[in-house]
Amino acid sequence: MVAGSDLPASVGFGRFRVLPHRRELLVDGQPAKLGGRAFDILLALIEARGAVVSKNALMARVWPGRVVEENNLQSHISALRAALGRDREVIRTVSGRGYQFVGEILALPEGGDDRASLGPKAADPGALPPTNVPEPVSELIGREDELAEVVNLMGAHRLVTLTGAGGIGKTRLAVALARELRPHFADGVAAAVGLELGGEASVQNVAQRLAGRRLLLVLDTCEHVIEIAASMAEAALGAGPELRILATSRELLKAEGEWVYPVSPLAVPTAEVEQGDFVEYGAIRLFLERARAANPRFAPDRPLVELIAAICRRLDGIPLAIELAAARASALGVEGIAARLDDRFHLLTGGKRTALPRHQTLRATLDWSYELLTEPERVILRRLAVFAGPFSLEAATAVAADPETELASVVENLASLVMKSLVTTEGDGAVARYRLLDTTRAYATEKLDESGQRDSLGGRHAEYYRDVFERAETEVLARPASEWLADYAPEIDNLRSALDWAFSPQGGDVSVGIALTAAAVPLWVYLSLVDECRRRVERALTALVAAARSDACLEMKLQAALGESLRQVGGAVTEMESAWTRTLELAKGTGNVDYELRALVGLWMFRDQGSLALARQFAAGAKTPADRLIGDQMIGHSYFIQGNQSSARRHLERAIANHVPGAFAGSAIIRFQLDHDPMRSLARVLWLQGLPEQAMCMAERLVERAKAQDHAYSLCSSPALAACPIALWTGNFHLAEQYIEVLHETSNRYALISGMLSAAPIGACFSPSGEICGPNCLSCVLLSRSAGSCPRAIGY
Repeated sequence: MVAGSDLPASVGFGRFRVLPHRRELLVDGQPAKLGGRAFDILLALIEARGAVVSKNALMARVWPGRVVEENNLQSHISALRAALGRDREVIRTVSGRGYQFVGEILALPEGGDDRASLGPKAADPGALPPTNVPEPVSELIGREDELAEVVNLMGAHRLVTLTGAGGIGKTRLAVALARELRPHFADGVAAAVGLELGGEASVQNVAQRLAGRRLLLVLDTCEHVIEIAASMAEAALGAGPELRILATSRELLKAEGEWVYPVSPLAVPTAEVEQGDFVEYGAIRLFLERARAANPRFAPDRPLVELIAAICRRLDGIPLAIELAAARASALGVEGIAARLDDRFHLLTGGKRTALPRHQTLRATLDWSYELLTEPERVILRRLAVFAGPFSLEAATAVAADPETELASVVENLASLVMKSLVTTEGDGAVARYRLLDTTRAYATEKLDESGQRDSLGGRHAEYYRDVFERAETEVLARPASEWLADYAPEIDNLRSALDWAFSPQGGDVSVGIALTAAAVPLWVYLSLVDECRRRVERALTALVAAARSDACLEMKLQAALGESLRQVGGAVTEMESAWTRTLELAKGTGNVDYELRALVGLWMFRDQGSLALARQFAAGAKTPADRLIGDQMIGHSYFIQGNQSSARRHLERAIANHVPGAFAGSAIIRFQLDHDPMRSLARVLWLQGLPEQAMCMAERLVERAKAQDHAYSLCSSPALAACPIALWTGNFHLAEQYIEVLHETSNRYALISGMLSAAPIGACFSPSGEICGPNCLSCVLLSRSAGSCPRAIGY
């Protein structure tokens, strides 16, 4: 049994084996890349033996004695599922309760430690086998998991190659591994074979001299002599069974029996992580350690540590780049480093005097890799710099190929750049996606500028993504939201880059930018990037006017997007009305019934007087079940505003009777940019009719539905317009406080708070008695946290 766990020393499920005492998950006998907290979650779920484990229980187990955000748990659950791959379904989410392990768990015999095949350790620790590997003079930071994984790989395989980009820390990891494994090799560890060969030092006679030795041979930095290194490895392994080889290289040796371990960047917190201990991330620990080495009084507060995290993200978690940046902290300050990262190749210099030249500056590290490329590989690398985020093989061939470059050549050279650690791959292996690390992209962009092809490549890139998002626009209402987002959400950075190029004063193409802006609106809506949508749409409309172009369809889409985004971020009512009135005019002129309905909803949103007439006009034009449902809802809410609660309830209940949860969500969000859930208004109607328990129950269901839908505006509007008011009116202040926190966290994250306070009609701006904005105004108490200072009314 394992201390702190009631599990046997080894348990299994399917193709997986869990070794609690080694804190290791094996997949088909090979170590899985799994962080410590994700492993703790796995243990807790397995120990529950099929029972549901609540989120609170998991967080108490994984972060004992600390208060953390739920998104920290969700990120580690995602990492655990990623490690399980096609078997990810054994971790089941139980909505509103927690998580459950549903796999069949078997106790396995103890043992099976792959390092046992390396042989017994030296009996006398004071008489270790010889080595010429130097003793480390500083701690290896953030590589605990990698060290354990490669030790086990070395136990199972005779040739292991550590690969990765320049500066990723392959040599440091290899040195630590050599010191760790030294006791298992009677003839020691050799980083260079100091043999008196006599005559020609051929691969064959080196191998013959190694025959019969129980030795770990470390071949470091093989990329510039890759063919010789591969030949040496094969010959040495073939000369005797006791030799093992650990190699480091920016590309594979492609030798017989080679097992490859890609060395990842150090762990960095994502931009979404707002709580928790940042020092648990290897990249942050390395920066702090190196900065303190230069200045022992360096003691950053929380905001400064968050800025350090942003720097480490920009540097891709690459240890060499982080060390060079940290060394500058005492001279420039953390804020000075962050401000100068766009010029990182001049900033990140001055490495250790004793380091190899390629490790003394960040540019030298990239120069070393670039010079080892063939000319066709260099061409493709610098062309790929135009991609600001992940890209597909289709995108690479469409943008990087030209009449002089065959498609097959692009594919071949892209594959070669992946093998040489200059392009990284993402995903689970089913569909490959590629990415340049930010530092590699900055270097390749310089080379692209030198080639004089940046504008032509920028044009190809923008046109490609215009076509991508026009296709996305046609698919958005026909596909499930989760599938659609899985395909198009990863394109957000490439979208931004394409728009920046299209509207650039020199070399851009505004016609491409206008079309791309209009097509990309659904993505901004789904991701709740409302303020970004507004800014991009305003620029496109300005360009459309300046170009004196007449394109009613494009202008109609842009005006509709402007009207809605202005409402959500608190724009002026006159500007919103102008945008929606123009949308309605263009929709009628082009016969576009869909956008005519969108415009009617937009105008109805902020018109108190006449809102019932607009709702009836919408209902008269509704043709589909989804639109008829929304029409009933609008009429019901308009009656609610007017105080006719019985008519309001009749229409809202009819809408609910025809409502299938989630069935129309995508259509409502994309077409009207809201989750029109009739329960939201009905909950308030029920309270006003003297049915507080029913009202509260419905409001709670609303919030749970909004959480499941994972749409920011819905997660704001349901608490703000139903759950919070009813909880306060019924005296359930603890529950109200919970909903207030959900509202504030979500609205602040997506810059929606001003929109939630400024939209009309004045649906939730009521005192408990139903009066409009008085001393006990709910929106004052709820959102301003101080009575009598109502910012503005809350809308539907």
